[in-house]
This record gives sequence, C-alpha cells and structure tokens, in this order.
Amino acid sequence: MRTIGLLGGMSWESTESYYRALNEGVKQALGGFHSAKIAMVSVDFAEIETLQRDGRWDAAGEALAAAARQIEHAGADFLLIATNTMHKVAPQVEAAIDIPLLHIADATAESLVADGITRVGLLGTRFTMEQDFYKQRLSERYGIDVIVPDDTQRERVHRVIFEELCLGRIEAASRDAFLAVIDALQARGAQAVVLGCTEIAMLIKATDTQVPLYDTTALHAQAAVNHALSDALLSEDTQ
Repeated sequence: MRTIGLLGGMSWESTESYYRALNEGVKQALGGFHSAKIAMVSVDFAEIETLQRDGRWDAAGEALAAAARQIEHAGADFLLIATNTMHKVAPQVEAAIDIPLLHIADATAESLVADGITRVGLLGTRFTMEQDFYKQRLSERYGIDVIVPDDTQRERVHRVIFEELCLGRIEAASRDAFLAVIDALQARGAQAVVLGCTEIAMLIKATDTQVPLYDTTALHAQAAVNHALSDALLSEDTQ
C-alpha cells in the first residue's frame, strides 16, 4: 500500500471528511482491520484565509509548498491538497516536491467524462468560481463546458462557505439557497453540478436534488485510495 500524503486544515472540517473517506475506502477494498497509510500536515486555516483575502497567492503557495515538503519527508508516496480553492497554487506546490500531486479537478473530470457529462455547473468559493485555474483545467484538458452562478448567487455561495461551513455551521436556509442556485444552473443547461468546495458536501447531499451532484471530496479521496492500493489489489488478484 502506498502512503497517501494529505495536506489539510483548509478547513479542518473538510479534512476530517477526507480522513474518514480515505480510511473507509481502504477498509472497503481490503476488509478486516485495514486502514489507510497517511502522512498528514494540517495548516492553520486562519493564516491561509488571510492570504487568500489579501490576494497574496504566492505567499499562500509558499506556505503550502513548505507543508508539502514536510509530508514528503514523512514518507508520503503522493500528495493530495485537501481543498479545491488552494489548487490555484498547485503548480507552485508541485515544483517544490518530488512526489506526484493527485489533482482534485482531474479526479472530478475523469468521473464526469466516464458518465458522459459535457456541461456542468460549478459551485465553490468566489476564487474557484471566478478564476480560471479550475474551470480552465476542466475545459482544456477534458472538453467540459463549465457554467457558474450569477454575481448575486456567487456572493451568497461564497459567504455561506466562509461564514458558516468553514466554521462547522449547517443552516437549513442556506441549504435551500444552494438548492435554488443548483436549479438555476440546471435551467441554464447544466447536466450536473460539481460541488467544487470540499465543505459544500456537509450542506448538500445527492438526495436533496434530482440534479446529479459530483462531490469533489469523495471523488478525490476515491482516486487516492485507488492509487494507493493499485499494487496491493493487483497482488491479491494474482494470488
């Protein structure tokens, strides 16, 4: 089994979801007392959030790169950044380490392509919805057309993420607001909606709407489990 490198803390609530998903995925695959081998560094999100808000992305990238090097030195075989937004600095992190980075947008896009989805709505932080680092990767590498909510809806989604979900608050009114945004994206032609912030899955579940939802945390974690176990599963198959 390969050791999964987990760069978390952005927020710790979503990192908790990653930790559970990784261990449950390994246990489901191997059974018994098996659990995931994980080397993790969890940063202080207050420091990262300040850099985000101030637009100091280079400094944020340096902070994550330093944490990624710690994870590599702890014995990780590959790395996950346990957040969508901070994949904005993924190139900076990749350049700082000698182990592969498993990109969250790739894990999501591969699932979309497998399901024949070509046009998706994207929910996330304002940075993820408005900047190109995520949308462009989906469109250029996978041919997926990405649409985002309008200005007012984007502001509401961003506010709920930072003022509620990142603080562990789950509000029914916010769930209703997100479902209205999802309906609007579907009306504009979205075949599915990507939950492009790792905290959103705390608020919205697949059973809440008839629109297919793609939970990036679950998809990223499953891709990591598959990668970590590829040799182990191959060995079992040949026995």
